[in-house]
Amino acid sequence: MADGARVASQRASRYAQRRVIEVEQLTKNYGTVAAVRGVSFQVGRGEVVGFVGPNGAGKSTTLRILTGYLGPTSGKVRIAGYDISSEPLRARSQLGYMPETAPLYPEMRVIEYLRFRARLKRVSPKDERRAVERALEHAGVRHVQSTLVGNLSKGYRQRVALADALVSDPPLLILDEPTAGLDPNQIREVRALIKDLSSTRTILLSTHILSEVEATCDRALVIHRGKLVLEGPLATLRDEELRAVIRVRDPEQRARETMLDIDSVAAADELDVEGKLRVLSIRLKPQQRPRSFERVVEALVRAGVGVQSLTLEKPRLEDIFSELTETSAAPQRRHSLRQDPAP
Repeated sequence: MADGARVASQRASRYAQRRVIEVEQLTKNYGTVAAVRGVSFQVGRGEVVGFVGPNGAGKSTTLRILTGYLGPTSGKVRIAGYDISSEPLRARSQLGYMPETAPLYPEMRVIEYLRFRARLKRVSPKDERRAVERALEHAGVRHVQSTLVGNLSKGYRQRVALADALVSDPPLLILDEPTAGLDPNQIREVRALIKDLSSTRTILLSTHILSEVEATCDRALVIHRGKLVLEGPLATLRDEELRAVIRVRDPEQRARETMLDIDSVAAADELDVEGKLRVLSIRLKPQQRPRSFERVVEALVRAGVGVQSLTLEKPRLEDIFSELTETSAAPQRRHSLRQDPAP
């Protein structure tokens, strides 16, 4: 029994090492206002996860707690196994944080600023030069290293902030709105940098721009009014609710009522009229399979409705996001991040 317990303990330890971020029932109150309410999630080693929500949803508050800048009202946060409240220095040594508005020093040259930040982050003197060189290279700011920070464009200031997050070579990067205020060319450059960094680091990326998540992330966490309302791989989120566009000959307008009478159909909305054809959008209830559309066609034919075509469509991330956050009471749907093996 002792050997079995030891093996189980070793497996649990290895499993815990794969979890770079662990958040359990995180709550943050500002007086009577609850900014974050019972949020729980995990981020595994090597993942790139988008933390998505409308402005004011609680994203930045959550990130500030994760990075140790704010204390939680209740709940637990562990970074690479270290509790951010009881072991803050060890936890913070495992992460690089890029806030939405980085507090750069405009009177310092880029390389001076990064050397200063490396010392604050306790990079050893013998490793400092190599650490700064590596950060300059990874963030793409080596060629402006002698430029005053105040003379840089906003895009390059964002790059310097990213170099700051990288200078201690942390395994985890937490980025808060990294492309805020940038022009399209600068956005593409920062996205490319993030994509490149994702090959060697775990990244948690906070944004309200959904194209940002689709361009850079494997998985999404959606927060609304301080609560986590959806989580899962992007491909899974899109596949969860199957949709189709159907064209029917429906002079007596029976199609919509017929489809709504089918248990597996969540919605049927008319989109257009093309001559004698009506074009409708069908959305199936969660967890339905594509074969459910066969029952839709069969029911329409029995009702005397002629079906010309049915085309499957995958919902856009924007559609899912809107459904979750546009109403005052967002649906409380939670989906597994992925199937982790039991310890």
